[in-house]
Amino acid sequence: MSSNAEAPPGRKPNLGPKAGPENRRKLIDAAREVFRDGGFAAPLSAVAKAAGVGQGSLYRHFPDRLALAFAVFDENLDELADLAEHPDASLDDLFDALSTQALGSTAIVEMIAAAPDDPRAAHLGEKLDRLVGLLRDRDVAAGRIGAHVETADVTLAIGMLGLAVARSPEGSQADASTRARAIFRTAFAPRDEPVRPAGSSATMGTP
Repeated sequence: MSSNAEAPPGRKPNLGPKAGPENRRKLIDAAREVFRDGGFAAPLSAVAKAAGVGQGSLYRHFPDRLALAFAVFDENLDELADLAEHPDASLDDLFDALSTQALGSTAIVEMIAAAPDDPRAAHLGEKLDRLVGLLRDRDVAAGRIGAHVETADVTLAIGMLGLAVARSPEGSQADASTRARAIFRTAFAPRDEPVRPAGSSATMGTP
């Protein structure tokens, strides 16, 4: 009897290990929708159901909800990295894309912000630093931002933007994003005079 016999009517064929990558893809897509609509407390069973896979498959790929959140965020960073590689891309483009992502992923932003010391977050931070550093250097060279702006300043602003959107009441999130970006734009603008570090004790008249 052939091992490739068709599955009984109404039952999906068991593809075994071949289904792994496809199931992972479905679970990540489903997690975006379920966490967007139901918040970070949405049951993981709802993610499995939306993906059309069993809970066993879900837990094989993602042992907890944070693992799912990191996977979604990792894909978001891949999209941003692709954007950063475009020779005309700037930090303004990055913040445009981030704002769009944050508006659709507020629960995921909250989950990740609540676990800053999770070792799974380390490579995400490194990936973010690389793409931000590329855009920061490009913008400084083009005169779009001041040389005083460091990569760490931009990544801090990104975290602030994400939380500002995530923690704003529904209906005011876009406004929160616009206001936050206006603050960053002012802070990052080129400066004619060097700005003294906060807490400096220089007296008036000192050059």
